[in-house]
Amino acid sequence: MFASAPKYTRSICHACHKNFLREYLTAWLPTRYYNALTMTPTGLQAYVPLVIHLLVAAFLAGVLITLSTLVGWKRPNKAKQQPYECGITPSGDAREPFSVKFYLVAMVFILFDVEAIFLYPWAFIFKDLVRDVTTRWFGFMEMMIYVAILLVGYFYLLKKGAFDWNKTQK
Repeated sequence: MFASAPKYTRSICHACHKNFLREYLTAWLPTRYYNALTMTPTGLQAYVPLVIHLLVAAFLAGVLITLSTLVGWKRPNKAKQQPYECGITPSGDAREPFSVKFYLVAMVFILFDVEAIFLYPWAFIFKDLVRDVTTRWFGFMEMMIYVAILLVGYFYLLKKGAFDWNKTQK
């Protein structure tokens, strides 16, 4: 019964499936967004759905805030007027000065967070950079210069004592 059926190997079947997907995905393009005849010279009609979305969101936010103001109960008391601090009764003044150490920690975080943001894409394309003879050393040296600049910032923070947590304030 199955003697006359052709026997396909996995590679032929995979290639047929791959070609079918390629032809299907490139043959069917919706004319609404990809047709050059419907484009205006400025191309601003592509932003119309975004503007409509923002207007609807702003309208709904305004309606919900207005309705909660008009319909909501207005029974203020002392407990409701206090600021909520995660269940802890607030103490002291909110305007007391903070140590500069908090700001240094924030700058250290930003410095090394930005470093990580730029290192991941470079690591992702590094394999492609190494294959091409013209970009092999350029990509590597470019990143070494970037890391050297970050090390200058790191040593500056180290010299200023940003990493010394037990240092007393003078």
